Amino acid sequence: MKNKKLLEKGMEILFLICACVSIVSVALICFFIFVNGVPAIAQIGFFKFIFGTEWSPSNEPPSFGILPMIVGSLYITAGAIIVGVPIGLLAAIFMSKFCPKWLYRIIKPSVNLLAGIPSIVYGFFGVVVLVPMVKKIFHVNGNTILTASVLLGVMILPTIINLSEAAINAVPESYYEGAIALGATHERAVASVMFPAAKSGILAAIILGIGRAIGETMAVIMVAGNQPRITTNILKGIRTLTSNIVLEMGYAAELHRGALIGTGVVLFVFILLLNISFSVISNKRSK
Repeated sequence: MKNKKLLEKGMEILFLICACVSIVSVALICFFIFVNGVPAIAQIGFFKFIFGTEWSPSNEPPSFGILPMIVGSLYITAGAIIVGVPIGLLAAIFMSKFCPKWLYRIIKPSVNLLAGIPSIVYGFFGVVVLVPMVKKIFHVNGNTILTASVLLGVMILPTIINLSEAAINAVPESYYEGAIALGATHERAVASVMFPAAKSGILAAIILGIGRAIGETMAVIMVAGNQPRITTNILKGIRTLTSNIVLEMGYAAELHRGALIGTGVVLFVFILLLNISFSVISNKRSK
C-alpha cells in the first residue's frame, strides 16, 4: 500500500512537472517574440507597420508595411474555409451516419493518413498538380490565391472531418430516436436534429481548421506566388505573414529582422484570438 501511494505521488509530481514545462515553454516563446518584435514595431510606427502597403526592406529609407501580407493570409484562409469546410462537414456526416462499416474501415485510416502527410509533400502536390491545372484552365501563372486556397482546403480536411465526426457521434442517440419516433426520415433526423445538436463541436473544428490554415508556411510558399501586394483577383499571386517571415529571415538584420519578428507578433495575436474563440465555444458546449 505504501509503495502504491509513493508511485501515485511520484506520477502526480511528474505530471505537474510536464504541465509546468508546457506553460514555461509557451511563456518563453511569448517573451522572446514580444521582446524582440514590439520594439521594432514601435520604431517603425504601429500604424505604418500594420496598415502600410509597401514592404521594401532594401530601399532607403526601408518600408515595412505588412498590410499586403495580412490581407494575403486572410484571402487564403477564407478560400481554404470555402473549399474545406463544406467538404469536411459533409464527409463527417457521411462517415458518422451513412457510411457502411466496410467502407468506413477504408475511409477513416485514409483521413488519418491525410493528417500525417508533411506540408512539404502537400506543396509538391500543389506544384505538380494544382499549379499546372490552374495555369491550363485560366491561362495565367498557376501560383495564385486560388491554388493556395484549394491546397489549404485539402490540408484542413482531416482536422474538420475528425473533430466534426466526433462531435456528431457525441450527440445522444435519444435525439435521433425521438426524431424518428415523430415521423422524420433518417436523412431529416440527421440534418435537423443531430447536426444542429453538434454545432458547438463543429464550430470548434472549423476554428482549429482556420488555425491550421493561417499558420501554414511551406505549402503556401510553393504555390502562392509570394508577391507582397494587395489584389482582389484570386488568379494573382500574394504573400502571407508566415511566408514573409520564412523567405527573408535567413538574411535579415537589425530593423529588418525586428520587423519580421514583429510580423510573428501579429500572427501570434491572430492565433491567440482563434484559441480564445475555441475556448469560449468549448466552455459553452460543456455547460
